[in-house]
Amino acid sequence: SQAAKMKLKHNINPVLLQFINFIVLVYSLVTYIPWYILSGSKQAIAKAKQVKARPVNNKPGGAYRSVNSLHCLASVLYPGCDTLDKVFKYAKTKYKDKKLLGTREILKEEDEIQPSGKVFKKVILGKYSWLSYEDVYIKAVNFGNGLAVLGQQPKTNIAIFCETRAEWMIAAQACFMCNYQLVTLYATLGGPAIVHGLNETEVTTIITSKELMQTKLKEIVSQVPLLRHIITVDGKPTTWSEFPKGVIVHTMASVQAMGAKADTGNKQPSRPVPSDIAVIMYTSGSTGIPKGVMISHCNIIAGITGMAERIPNLGEKDIYIGYLPLAHVLELSAELVCLSHGCRIGYSSPQTLADQSSKIKKGSKGDVTTLKPTLMAAVPEIMDRIYKNVMNKVNEMTSFQRNLFILAYNYKMEQISKGYTTPLCDSLIFRKVRMLLGGKIRVLLCGGAPLSAATQRFMNICFCCPVGQGYGLTESAGAGTITEVWDYTTGRVGAPLVCCEIKLMNWEEGGYYNTDKPYPRGEILIGGQNVTVGYYKNEARTRKDFTVDENGQRWLHTGDIGEFQHDGCLKIIDRKKDLVKLQAGEYVSLGKVEAALKNLPLVDNICAYASSFHSYVIGFVVPNQKELAELARKKGFKGTWEEICNSPEMEKEVLKVLAEAAMAANLEKFEIPVKIRLSPDPWTPETGLVTDAFKLKRKELTAFYQTDIDRMYGKSVK
Repeated sequence: SQAAKMKLKHNINPVLLQFINFIVLVYSLVTYIPWYILSGSKQAIAKAKQVKARPVNNKPGGAYRSVNSLHCLASVLYPGCDTLDKVFKYAKTKYKDKKLLGTREILKEEDEIQPSGKVFKKVILGKYSWLSYEDVYIKAVNFGNGLAVLGQQPKTNIAIFCETRAEWMIAAQACFMCNYQLVTLYATLGGPAIVHGLNETEVTTIITSKELMQTKLKEIVSQVPLLRHIITVDGKPTTWSEFPKGVIVHTMASVQAMGAKADTGNKQPSRPVPSDIAVIMYTSGSTGIPKGVMISHCNIIAGITGMAERIPNLGEKDIYIGYLPLAHVLELSAELVCLSHGCRIGYSSPQTLADQSSKIKKGSKGDVTTLKPTLMAAVPEIMDRIYKNVMNKVNEMTSFQRNLFILAYNYKMEQISKGYTTPLCDSLIFRKVRMLLGGKIRVLLCGGAPLSAATQRFMNICFCCPVGQGYGLTESAGAGTITEVWDYTTGRVGAPLVCCEIKLMNWEEGGYYNTDKPYPRGEILIGGQNVTVGYYKNEARTRKDFTVDENGQRWLHTGDIGEFQHDGCLKIIDRKKDLVKLQAGEYVSLGKVEAALKNLPLVDNICAYASSFHSYVIGFVVPNQKELAELARKKGFKGTWEEICNSPEMEKEVLKVLAEAAMAANLEKFEIPVKIRLSPDPWTPETGLVTDAFKLKRKELTAFYQTDIDRMYGKSVK
């Protein structure tokens, strides 16, 4: 079974193991009845087995809907709140003095010199200070009025290019109130992509931070001729005299002061209607230049209505930690869900998230330890990193400690697969691991890319909470499916949300049909109020990716291949763009190859590559430095990190490890990489080789490794 494959290996004496198994059996029998009566798990087990979605008709390719919205798709959170400004006003009235947005103050900044001579910035942070719903509302009203003083007109574009922080959300709420169209750009985008987004949307004002202004905007301002105002959210930069004539730099506080003084008594503010554009979100784009997705007020509201329904008991007791880019639809949606339900949002960053994070001074506390969140969203890359770090720590334990952890891990895995909980293991064995994320997490939301079964199971076991794996796109306002909290199966993304319906369309080239047995398969199409308006100034691409049926229902063609299982849950099995036909006619799914090899301790990241002109698969691998150095030591290879990565001998050794794992994962012979290139440098959004959600940018990776591709396919390299 799949659970057996994911179990950890131990080296315990067989006789001792039999004795331990007997003790565990006795313990299970003694505790089963009181647990069954007291824990309410009877209902959870029953819910997990229920059918979660059904087709609306019996025709092949009929749309599936959640059993909770079979007759009518949900589209609003609260009656009458059909635009985002109304949703916030409702929340502000209901939760007036409750805490909403929290930020940690910086107590001290230090430069720490590393043995290599590099200088790392380290910070010591204080407690979270909070703004209430009322505080945030007033700041947003003033900021919106201040932007009007600067000449911002309703239904015109304004850009935000800023890290995830409280001011981002305040600025966004101001734009929603005044019907300004908020153009969002990732803080890690490269210069040409930023210039493209700003010029395409013809913005005259950009909201940013001091750091991004100095590091990114300074160099490109001259290439954005329409720009007139730059607003920094965190005070005035020290040097700003070198900006082109006609560009004025303001602080957010000064714009809010203008807005507070402005006489808006006689002027009726222009409120949005549901079909108005709220956000033009530039996708980080795993292919080509970023596209601006136009998302209306009703798109976002439908999306967050669907998401909120999948998080049980969401409310004022919840604390959410915000650290993913707010320019990503997953983070923006998650925060709007929290804001509309009375939850607190504490801000963080990947560099300050945990005690071990790169910017946190040794001995001081990371954000999760201070905040103790109950809800958290993560992309698989971050979860994979946590998984590998914990497993490396387990391998460094004494033999007794390691075997104890492994026994508890395997025992809990068995219990979870039956729908049971393990309170004793949770408090004695996994408490320490759970504290890595603050110790209070009750739901982990995962999206942005597929999560491996091993990592999902690890998070369930060690963090003692369900992982809500979701599937959605910027083009569907982030909404599509999310697994229910009592569904502990792996490898699936759950049933359609109550706001949308999903159908599968035949894809003949790949051999996927919605009449396939036992499960229908095909390209995933999402329909509902959450399906967005289309791409900004790109009518041709909009017509290609969006269609409207005879009932006026709007459908998004995702390019992903899925199958609906017996209980109505969706499983993503392929991607149109990832399928390559080899010279001999076999189809290789590059994503499938990567998923099978990505969780190896030796692999930090991997990109498979195949060409229709050749008969085998090759790959680029970012190896784990510690694991590869250890492998080199065992093989007697001496050299610098670059020399180890560039060594043909080490390439062969790594290939052996990959081949073993590929066989264990039941990959076909033609799917196993035959040659690889070891990359000494990691792939980060800053390198432009992966997106902000750490999805591979295949086009950029191919261009970057073209010389290696030619070498591996035996072409003469000039």
